[in-house]
Amino acid sequence: MQLQRIHHVAIICSDYPVSKRFYTDVLGLKVLAENYRQERDSYKLDLALPDGGQLELFSFPNPPERQSRPEAQGLRHLAFTVKSVGDYVNYLVGKGIEVEPIRIDEFTGKPYTFFNDPDGLPLELYQG
Repeated sequence: MQLQRIHHVAIICSDYPVSKRFYTDVLGLKVLAENYRQERDSYKLDLALPDGGQLELFSFPNPPERQSRPEAQGLRHLAFTVKSVGDYVNYLVGKGIEVEPIRIDEFTGKPYTFFNDPDGLPLELYQG
C-alpha cells in the first residue's frame, strides 16, 4: 500500500468572512462547496487547489489561538508551488499583504518566501 497524494488540508479560522475572502479573492481558490452546520455553529468551505487537492476552511465559535510559531509541534506551515515567487510576491504586496524577503533554499537553489493568512497561519510560496 502506498499513499498517493494529500487530499485536503483543514484550516480553522477566527473570522470566517475575512478568511473566505482571503482564500478566494486574494489567493484565487475556487469554491467547491459551502455548508453551514447549525448544530456546531460552524461553516465548512471546500476550496479547490489547481492540482486537484483541497483546502477546507472551518469556522467554530471561539477557537483557541495557535500556541506559538513557527517552531511549535504540529503543522509548521502550508506551502504552495508558484511559477515565479517574485511575481507572486508583487501580486500579494499589491493586495496589501505583507511578505517576508525572498530567500534561496540552500539545498535546491530555488527561491521561497513566507506570508500569513488572516489568522497568522504561515503560508509559503516555493518556486516550482
